[in-house]
Amino acid sequence: MHNPLGNPAFIDAIVILGAAGIVIPAFARFRITPIIGFILVGVLLGPSALGSLSGQYDWLRFVTINDREAIAPFAEFGIIMLLFSIGLELSFKRLWSMRQLVFGVGAAELIISALIIGFVLYMLGQSSAGALGLGLALALSSTALVLPMSGTKSPVGRAALAMLLFEDVAIVPIIFLLGALAPTYASGSSWEELVNTLVLGAAVIIGLLVLGRLLLPRIFAQAARTKSPELFLAVSLLVIILASLATAATGLSPIVGALLAGLLIAETEYHGEVEVITQPFKGLALGVFLITVGMQIDLRVILENWASLMIAVVGVVVIKAVVTGGLLRFAGAGAGTATEAGVLMASPSETTLIVLAAATQAQLIQPQTAAFWQIVTAIGLTITPLLARFGHDMARRIELRGENIAATDDKVIDAGKTIIIGFGRVGRLVADMLEAHDQDYLAIETNIDVVAEAKRDGYPMIFGNVARNGMLDRLRLGHAKTLVLTMDEPVLSVQIVKRVRAWVPDLPIIVRARDTEHAAELYKAGATNAVPEALEGSLQLSEAILVENGVAMGPVIASIHEKRDEIRRKIQKDGDLENEPKLKSSEMDSSRIATEKLNPQV
Repeated sequence: MHNPLGNPAFIDAIVILGAAGIVIPAFARFRITPIIGFILVGVLLGPSALGSLSGQYDWLRFVTINDREAIAPFAEFGIIMLLFSIGLELSFKRLWSMRQLVFGVGAAELIISALIIGFVLYMLGQSSAGALGLGLALALSSTALVLPMSGTKSPVGRAALAMLLFEDVAIVPIIFLLGALAPTYASGSSWEELVNTLVLGAAVIIGLLVLGRLLLPRIFAQAARTKSPELFLAVSLLVIILASLATAATGLSPIVGALLAGLLIAETEYHGEVEVITQPFKGLALGVFLITVGMQIDLRVILENWASLMIAVVGVVVIKAVVTGGLLRFAGAGAGTATEAGVLMASPSETTLIVLAAATQAQLIQPQTAAFWQIVTAIGLTITPLLARFGHDMARRIELRGENIAATDDKVIDAGKTIIIGFGRVGRLVADMLEAHDQDYLAIETNIDVVAEAKRDGYPMIFGNVARNGMLDRLRLGHAKTLVLTMDEPVLSVQIVKRVRAWVPDLPIIVRARDTEHAAELYKAGATNAVPEALEGSLQLSEAILVENGVAMGPVIASIHEKRDEIRRKIQKDGDLENEPKLKSSEMDSSRIATEKLNPQV
């Protein structure tokens, strides 16, 4: 019987799957992106590290990866699945609305970055054709890493998506351009081949769009009727593969076909199921791709040339960040969005390796030069998560400084306002209700990202940490109309209620409580009203059920009020309170309940 352990490809597959099983939970435990983990696994277990010792220690071949080329198809499949998932999140209407970003900012970012990088390399002694090839290669940004971190719906995500879409489309013309510049290649035939490829590719794309609109709803409907998840998954993968093969056969990138497949399925009612069922494949295949990136990093070469490599990485990152951020700012994006997107898009791309290979094959650059920039690209991909974090923090600081979010002076905090401390989902809903009834309010939040987003949405908002001494004093609560605590921090909310009640005995204090026990603590501390969120949700659910079951609205509302009073009495009993907690409106509630009982149809 054949022993599978004698098959190097089988061993590599086991190592990759094992690495994924270790990396994802281990790095999630420490709240670190698995992207770095996969790249480090590629470095450690690849042919430049432990893999190079497998000839001396036979057991190492069972835990290392020796053949880069063997797993390269899996990495390409990972990128295809990623582009397919991106297509599922988009729509043709949304793409059309982004056309100015895609063909305006996207094209300008690629061309200007390539020209600047190429000019610098030309001044350093690279030939003009080689400098152009390297500039185009290094100007590309990583779709596989950027979009999972930025998403596609935030301002940063939309800007990144637009530029990356143009780059993905531009890969084929770039490769043909490098072929046309080759000293041993007839440029005329190359340009003719480029035109033929683009025309044929456009015809195939149009054909895919027409066939997809006609056939996909029927195919997925048949698969859904079988109620077989396996068949549904098989159909999804078949659509991805066929679309990728169709565009690859014309000379276009297979990722263009994968993106089209996602867009077409997104227009059907089955896109949600397809997205869920293909998610594990995308994550695993992307992990394989990142391992191959790590395998490109040779630690010995880095140690020998670390100064040159660091200068090259920093130079590329700075040029691309400045160009991208500047273009987005010129196009009307906010300073924070432009900064974050610029830094996020600053590292090279996985497709940079493809363009470098094409430039080497065309004899525009030497193999040693290509190897140097391959390591630069791998390092750039490795630090992309760090750049994302740095860009995010930098953008928040710019927004805070530009919008004076941190200001908490007396001019901002006017008297007679409702003060909301905490601006999560509960605080935002309270603010919306106050605004609907023309009530002045001011919200305070400790999360800088939440503050910046709320300021952009027009909410009266300041940044501040009420846990720090002096912050509550600056809120002028003695002149406030009401204090509302919505944060989900039980201990802190009790402490704040005690402190404020000691200072301002008559101030109404409304507090979000986690449960009845917490509500009792808040009442003891001096809260005017504590609302246990779980119980209020249960009351609303009960109200909806009774109304749907045909019970008249009047008796339902009356019973809800009675149940709420019963809960308050229970809180009083459990907390040993001297007086039953009541709202100012309790007398109004009692009279309304009596009316509703007399007239159930009210």
